[in-house]
Amino acid sequence: MKLITFRHADGSRVGALAGDRVIDLHDAAGGRDMNGLIDDWPRLAGEIGAAVREARTTLPLADTKLLAPLPQPRRNVWCVGKNYHDHAREFAGSGFDSSAAQGAVPTVPIVFSKPPGAVSGPGDAIDSSLDPMASVDYEAELAVVIGKAGRVSASDDPMSFVFGYTLVNDVTSRGLQKQHSQWLLGKGIDGFCPMGPTLVTADEVHDVGSLTIACEVNGERRQHASLADLIFDIPTLIRTIGRSISLVPGDIIATGTPAGVGLGFDPPRYLRAGDSVCVMLEPVGVLENPVI
Repeated sequence: MKLITFRHADGSRVGALAGDRVIDLHDAAGGRDMNGLIDDWPRLAGEIGAAVREARTTLPLADTKLLAPLPQPRRNVWCVGKNYHDHAREFAGSGFDSSAAQGAVPTVPIVFSKPPGAVSGPGDAIDSSLDPMASVDYEAELAVVIGKAGRVSASDDPMSFVFGYTLVNDVTSRGLQKQHSQWLLGKGIDGFCPMGPTLVTADEVHDVGSLTIACEVNGERRQHASLADLIFDIPTLIRTIGRSISLVPGDIIATGTPAGVGLGFDPPRYLRAGDSVCVMLEPVGVLENPVI
């Protein structure tokens, strides 16, 4: 199921996307937002499924405004740095890498976060003026959305914690990232975490490693990689984060970006006002954002 959060005439509500039609799930979800829907999914899944199958009235997607599937995350977005081999080498050689002590390819996952205020939705503008160093970069990433609370024990199957998958663009001020020798200030800027367009439930994705992620800037392909190329796979990331930190439903884990970021070109090819950047992965869809 492709779940969405959308704005219509009377406010924000959850729904499902079927082609170019939106199924309004507000009543079936009891008025819950996406966080609440994930919380109560074991009890609501049957009713939600029936509402999707039996939908008689739908809305044209063009008449709605898609928001981030989780427009107000409860906590910071968990992020993973240098998690594709080619990008790890690309970044290690850039002079911007404060984690270089681990070597070009990390031996353990590098985890940082983006605050909830960084989250924006499909079509929302990336404000390049918020980067005082004119060094705005893009990073296409698959994001895992957690559906079960608790710490991940040695006997747990980490994938049992997965509710579904979405996309994020881990937009970054490379200048701030380098200046402060850490990643939060360069990556946590307002609106620097576009997310969406859909949240695909885990039952729809049978083999994450078979998926391919891509990014285009102004129609030019910049990034393209298989999720099978992750250095640390999704179970490893969930276990690493959840071993000592209790996960909560609605937690978001961005799994890292492949090679081809703007920093990797000589000279760097950063985003500028007037650009359009698209992150793509089926079955999640296309996440497109203009730069202003």
